[in-house]
Amino acid sequence: MKRVATRLWTIGVPLALLTAIFVTPALSHHSFAMYDQSKTVILTGVVKQFVAQANHAEIHFVLIAPDRKALAKTADGKYVEWGVEMAGAAAVAQQGITAVAFPVGTVFSVKMNPLRDGSNFGSRIGALARCPADPVTNKPKLPEADKHCDSVPGSTLSGGTTF
Repeated sequence: MKRVATRLWTIGVPLALLTAIFVTPALSHHSFAMYDQSKTVILTGVVKQFVAQANHAEIHFVLIAPDRKALAKTADGKYVEWGVEMAGAAAVAQQGITAVAFPVGTVFSVKMNPLRDGSNFGSRIGALARCPADPVTNKPKLPEADKHCDSVPGSTLSGGTTF
């Protein structure tokens, strides 16, 4: 019996510690605790960059002002930039969310849980709504004030069937 206890301490405890050291970071990477899931924000913006990463694809965008007449700016005149995290690039590509489908300049709306620390970044909830382009001018048709791309006739959804 004493041998079993000794073996447990010499093999079992170090093995448990190694497991905790290597598994905990992997699990914490996929934690959504940093996002405030009690808050949902809906934003409309212009794609600045699509970042295709294995772990999480991201879209970085410049916010459009609520009146939809210009890009949103801070008090010191800088554009208001946001980012949205999604599933990995391969997974979102299967949903039609790619750099080709969302090139720089695309106007879209996203529903997300924002970061708890107040930074301009969030985790996507549901589909992305893409505003359509005017066939004559090729410029995006913008939603009315305080509305989003899902309200514009001809808008398309990617990554889901409801916005």
